[in-house]
Amino acid sequence: MSDSSQKLSFREKAGYSLGDAATNFFFQAMIMYQQAFYTDVMGVAASTIGWVFLLVRLFDGIVDPVVGILADRTNTRIGKFRPWVLWTAVPFGLILWAAYTVPGLGSTATVVYAAISYTLLMVVYSANNTPYSALSGVMTGDVSERTSIAQYRFVAAMVATFAVQGFTLPLVAKLGAGNKALGFSMTFAIFGGLAVMFYIIAGVCAKERIRPDPQQKSSIKEDFKAVFRCKPWVAMFAITLFVFTTLALRGGGMYNYFTYYVDKPALLEWVNGIGLGSLGAADGGWFKTMLGYFGFIMNTPPEGVAAAGYIPSNLTDVGLSVFNMAGNVVTILGVLCSKALAERFGKKTVFVTGLAMTTLITAAIYFVPASSIGTLFVLSLLWPAAYGPTIPLLWAMIADVADYSEWQTGRRATGFVYAGIVFALKAGLGLGGAVGGWLLASYHYVPNAVQTAEASQGIRVIATLWSALPFGLGVLALAFYPITKRLNIQIQDELAARRAKFQQS
Repeated sequence: MSDSSQKLSFREKAGYSLGDAATNFFFQAMIMYQQAFYTDVMGVAASTIGWVFLLVRLFDGIVDPVVGILADRTNTRIGKFRPWVLWTAVPFGLILWAAYTVPGLGSTATVVYAAISYTLLMVVYSANNTPYSALSGVMTGDVSERTSIAQYRFVAAMVATFAVQGFTLPLVAKLGAGNKALGFSMTFAIFGGLAVMFYIIAGVCAKERIRPDPQQKSSIKEDFKAVFRCKPWVAMFAITLFVFTTLALRGGGMYNYFTYYVDKPALLEWVNGIGLGSLGAADGGWFKTMLGYFGFIMNTPPEGVAAAGYIPSNLTDVGLSVFNMAGNVVTILGVLCSKALAERFGKKTVFVTGLAMTTLITAAIYFVPASSIGTLFVLSLLWPAAYGPTIPLLWAMIADVADYSEWQTGRRATGFVYAGIVFALKAGLGLGGAVGGWLLASYHYVPNAVQTAEASQGIRVIATLWSALPFGLGVLALAFYPITKRLNIQIQDELAARRAKFQQS
């Protein structure tokens, strides 16, 4: 069977997709909670953690290409990329737990611990996720099947995202019993263990089918030249950088937005209205009791405190988690529509449209009053409805870029192509985190305190207008991506013919 029409089994695609679920135990936590964890739980200054994020990103500029080069030159019985996924599974889980554990040291030593654990987490993420991502480019040459793989990946990713964004804060509150440091450590011990298991399953289930021309000579210099002269790769690098800058900036920003800007009595009324109020003797049905085990029910007032006017200590945790979980359900639906939309209109068209709409919705949230929880909830559902279909397309388009480079140059360097994009992803996350930290400091944000009018306005702007800007730049970058639907099919067919020749020789 030609590699251009190689169909994959449900078992292989579903097993491989669990690697994205594993990654999102780390990835979503980094977007949503890492900045707040460092500032509000570890006690690191916002400006300091901004520099940590940026410096580690610069270090990644060395790590990511090295991993890509090494992965492309790895030759084992099970392939080039699968061994990396298996080798790094256990270290990833352990370091993920360590990165969200407060060491109980002095202030300077805590900053050093945060920097070292974050750096190690980024290194093992590179060693795992660059080869894992590259796997999707060598499992099949069928461009439609690649979109299907990406769809499976991001359904699994969204399920994990649902768990992380929905359960992290309630679990931290529940397991820590008021001690956030303990709660984060215990929660991420659970997430780390699941990540190890999922990566092992992914590494076992996936198969590598597309190999470079056996006559291709190993040349790091030629790999660099092929990538940096590849117009669609440059476009995808910029798009990835801008998209993940927004995700980091908005993710951390929305946590602060809910914690310090959203009107608490209005949020409490909304949460009570959807049935998550405090458990009472008459309303403790089995379902609500189960929600209580996971921290999804409002805390009751302490003894001697009147219920009227009381704001539960876990209000923000429950409210933000409900918003996140509802949004993730919509995101999953968007991901499921992605393949059909891409086959009907083309990947680039769907990506441009979805990202442009998401940009406008991100900015529109700025104009929502702090007490308008219903309006905020509607916009929070429209946001993933627009963004969801674009999520699988990013990685499917990067696989197409690897094909485009091979089509133009005759050389295939899948790991190196993905390494650059993974670096752009992490650079975007680091840049978004750094800019978020610096902006908070510039607005005189003080953690765990009532914010000034200036800081409150700054939190609002960071989560909305500032976050919309990189998405808008991503839309502009997409204009320079040259692979159309027609060209994609042409490349697929011509590469299949070439591979058939060297496989017969």
